[in-house]
Amino acid sequence: MSGRFEIIPTAIDGLMLIKRAKLADERGYLTRLFCAEELSAAGWQGPIAQINETATRFAGTVRGMHFQRPPFAETKLVTCVAGRIVDVAVDLREGSSTFLKHVAVELSEDNACSLLIPRGFAHGFQALSDDVRMIYSHSQPYRAEAEAGLHSGDPQLAIAWPLSVINLSARDAAHPLLSSDYSGVAA
Repeated sequence: MSGRFEIIPTAIDGLMLIKRAKLADERGYLTRLFCAEELSAAGWQGPIAQINETATRFAGTVRGMHFQRPPFAETKLVTCVAGRIVDVAVDLREGSSTFLKHVAVELSEDNACSLLIPRGFAHGFQALSDDVRMIYSHSQPYRAEAEAGLHSGDPQLAIAWPLSVINLSARDAAHPLLSSDYSGVAA
């Protein structure tokens, strides 16, 4: 193995920060975005089923909190390739000791970090700069019938977005608040 990734556990079991090595010289740099062999040690299983790119134009924009219900639950590797974001993953795993807890980390073009999000987590982010671009690697293809989400402003989640929230999509704004009897998803 080439050792292009440093795997850093977060405060939630299974959720990993991935620090990518940059091979740089006067021309620029190269960084590996994905390697199944190396990332298997961090919890990635199986092939990549889908890769998506997003562009977010304005700082303050929040996208999320999205997840797919079983049996289409997915592992995601989230990478910011331009600009800066705060990336948030919420533990929705039924019976987890960190149920409804979240981790928020900065991902940026400069810090060369990615977040490896296992099945059973909701995911979202806030752009901290204008003109953000992100790459998502997914272990499962998108299935509209499995799509679900949490409201990014839900008081039970207590996510402290660093900027005033702007540009929340109609779909994301329509996600309901969690009920007091919400028990999570099977991971």
